[in-house]
Amino acid sequence: MSIPDEARPLLVIEAGENRVAGQFRDLWAYRDLLYFLAWRDFKVRYKQTVLGAAWAVLQPFLTMIVFSIFFGYLAKIPSDGISYPVFAYCGLLPWSLFAHALGESSNSLVNNQQLLTKVYFPRLIVPIAPLFVGLVDFAVAFAVLLALMAYYGLVPGPAGFLLPFFIGLALATALAVGIWLSALNVQYRDVRYTIPFLTQLWLFATPVAYPSSLLPEPWRSLYGLNPMAGVVEGFRWALLGGASSPGPQLAVSILAVLVLLLGGLWYFNRMEQTFADVV
Repeated sequence: MSIPDEARPLLVIEAGENRVAGQFRDLWAYRDLLYFLAWRDFKVRYKQTVLGAAWAVLQPFLTMIVFSIFFGYLAKIPSDGISYPVFAYCGLLPWSLFAHALGESSNSLVNNQQLLTKVYFPRLIVPIAPLFVGLVDFAVAFAVLLALMAYYGLVPGPAGFLLPFFIGLALATALAVGIWLSALNVQYRDVRYTIPFLTQLWLFATPVAYPSSLLPEPWRSLYGLNPMAGVVEGFRWALLGGASSPGPQLAVSILAVLVLLLGGLWYFNRMEQTFADVV
């Protein structure tokens, strides 16, 4: 008995099929689902909140005050000739975007377990969707940074047009690490408890409260193996200017992100077939 064309399945998934090559094609085909998941996360984030988007400003602003007191005033840590509050807040913006995206992406598969077991869709959409929610918080906090710069008489540097690149690199870093941790989180549930601790350690391993110029070469370039080092230093240079661009360090950071992202896609694809059974 022949099956009518309209009754035939649109997508056939066979055991052992290599889905790496088709992941990006599937993402494009399911782009509407990506939009609705991101919109759902956005509404959930601000639902029944008193301060709403003000939380996007309070966290980096209060952290900047703490850093300014303990690192800038008491410890006398240099800030490359820039007023320390602006220096710290400028580093905290891309870091906050990264930290929020990493936390949400890493827990995304476990938080959407009911969706994973009901219907097929490219599972990679789930850790990607939370990345866009943090951009709203970033936009609000960035407006405060511009006001802070105006207060201290600072003008954005000529390389400001590169800011979208560094924002994208921060999100790419969060995705590269997030797809690793999201897949591991399905297999080992204690991974979710290590994410806040990992993020806290990563903060102090990133030149947010201090400049990477404290390190001599070639260690400064190797510091780029921490991808967020290149992101923070590049974001700060593009907005506030500086003696020289973080070229070698940034190149190392971009390479590190590519390695993490390709490895994460491979591991995610390898574990994807077990998500619905394990989660």
